[in-house]
Amino acid sequence: MTENTTRGPVLVTNARIVDETGERPGLHDVLLDGGRIAAIDAAGGRDARATLAHPATVVDAAGRMLMPGFVDAHSHADGAVFDPEVQLALLRQGVTTVIGGQDGVGYAPGDGAYGTEYFAAINGRHPNYAGGGIGALLAGYDGTTPLNVATLVPAGTVRFAVMGRSTAAPSPAELDEMRELVASGLADGAVGLSTGLDYVPGVFADAAELAALARPVAAAGGVYVTHMRGGYEANSAAGIDEIGAIATASGVRVHVSHFHATPAIVRGELARLAEAGVDASFDAYPYTRGCSILAMPILPAELTVRPAAEVLAVLADPAERARLRADWFPTITGYASLGPDWPAMLTLAHIAAPEYDWAHGLTLAEAAATSARRGASTASAEPIDAIDFALDVLVASRLEVNVVMAVQHERSDAELAEILSHPAAIGGSDGIFLGRHPHPRARGSFARYLSLLVGEQRALGWPDASALVSGRAARRFGLGERGLVREGAVADLVLVDPVRVRAGASYAAPLELAAGIDDVFVAGVPVLADGALTGATPGRGLRRARRAVDAAPTSEGRA
Repeated sequence: MTENTTRGPVLVTNARIVDETGERPGLHDVLLDGGRIAAIDAAGGRDARATLAHPATVVDAAGRMLMPGFVDAHSHADGAVFDPEVQLALLRQGVTTVIGGQDGVGYAPGDGAYGTEYFAAINGRHPNYAGGGIGALLAGYDGTTPLNVATLVPAGTVRFAVMGRSTAAPSPAELDEMRELVASGLADGAVGLSTGLDYVPGVFADAAELAALARPVAAAGGVYVTHMRGGYEANSAAGIDEIGAIATASGVRVHVSHFHATPAIVRGELARLAEAGVDASFDAYPYTRGCSILAMPILPAELTVRPAAEVLAVLADPAERARLRADWFPTITGYASLGPDWPAMLTLAHIAAPEYDWAHGLTLAEAAATSARRGASTASAEPIDAIDFALDVLVASRLEVNVVMAVQHERSDAELAEILSHPAAIGGSDGIFLGRHPHPRARGSFARYLSLLVGEQRALGWPDASALVSGRAARRFGLGERGLVREGAVADLVLVDPVRVRAGASYAAPLELAAGIDDVFVAGVPVLADGALTGATPGRGLRRARRAVDAAPTSEGRA
């Protein structure tokens, strides 16, 4: 499919042009036509206007920066991108492309049933995918959404398609079948392979299995993207060791998902990979706390790999619940750096049970105490602790619960800036849009990258910020001629007010939209105008484009 549009031309006037190669002096007029940047001229000049074959829509940038559309390299909007509220939240941050299929669990290949069940509280349901593989999934985005969607092949979904809920190592025949599914997904346009090694069934896959799946990714020029094993933070070294082994055995380029730890750990572990000859990048959102399904940090993987109905039966059984309380819960120390006081560090973000609406925004410890008080007027009411409350809410929601996860030592803005100014950093929100009290990263990350790193911490200039939020991802994941403002490039573009841009979302008010980005173009079509959706749907499923090199363009490469 060619990247074009039937919409008429657009002339953006009086714009500052900024991309990762630098800022052009002065103001410019930029003509968008046929899905591309057709011409760039000094403001008020005749060249851009002279190329017009038809009257154009004129958008006055009034000195705002025209930047390449932002790429969210780690998104859980795969199914949510059809929701206008989600579209608005992303476009108000300047995001024009999201990369889904993350953490090893997704809709394709297969019929989407496993990913929908297990990641119900992360990805939700996909409104139009019912099978057909990566090709069908990508085709479902063509002309149906204002944003572009690229996808990874999720290794856990591949394992489930071949091995079901087995926790064993694959047989040679099973491994061959899994490799074929990965290769097929890449041939259909996937940008790489993802793993989620703290989720099921990925937790049961060893490095040898993953290296075997990564070989067709290396051959195709894709990227191995991993939620590494072990919980990050102080536990990062073991996960990085495994990544290095997989990359060495397969020759694949790697990308570490949501790499959150201290600056010394992040920079030190990336240096170790580089010393081992591993081509590595990473994403990290500009917040400290995490977010995931509640079942992952508090239940054994051997239980959660079973069908949801069986898990629910175990959690509802008093004898099984007593066994978990006696044998399992004393052994958990909390995911990542939650620590033994985990009930006070998990805030309920999404609960798919209306009777628990009141608990959104409370920690498990607070919700358990509130639940006991709410039942105090009932003669039969008994005190409830955080374990019982967590299991009760999982049963009532059929496991569809996600939580914001605090850490014991939250990083300062200066530390976040030190991490995100690393030259291998790529913007990724890990955004989850489900829930009445979600993590603010979904609606705030990309605006906060700009306000924090450029405006407050002065860790990056605007060109380097453009590389972080756009250019590096476009190159690394083979997203076609995106990531630069030059003639001939795909006209995915954002007008940014450098003074006003900021995130509205916070932990206290996570649903607020970003400010300072009011006009966005996808394939040259206005999809956000004056801060509102236009209703246009020029987005498409992006198929991986091969690139000979993954290197930043020089200033000589500017249009």
